[in-house]
Amino acid sequence: MKKAGILNRHLAGALAELGHGDGVLVCDAGMPIPDGPRVVDLAFVAGVPSFAEVVDGLLAELVVEGATAASEVREANPAAAGLLDGHFPELALVPHEELKRLSAGARLVVRTGEARPYANVLLRCGVFF
Repeated sequence: MKKAGILNRHLAGALAELGHGDGVLVCDAGMPIPDGPRVVDLAFVAGVPSFAEVVDGLLAELVVEGATAASEVREANPAAAGLLDGHFPELALVPHEELKRLSAGARLVVRTGEARPYANVLLRCGVFF
């Protein structure tokens, strides 16, 4: 058994399969899940695990070269906006409907237990070299 990092075997395996340019949608409990991508549902109860915990955990494991979120996050969920701005200074913002459309191209969807609106981000994987 791993003693550090991501312990969820489904998530650890899915992350190991990602390559340069692959998309990972990290979403709240209310985001519609597109058909097609692999889904790892971490939601346990409302708020657990939080969007922040999952994003922080993923960033410890992944190289990310870009991120896209819904423009509505700024007004509707300042806490999530602050988290995203802190991690992604060049965060791209699009209307929520566009984010839902873009999420269909993700290779992996990680669903959190977050119960606040617009706690969603589409990550684009980079390379470590």
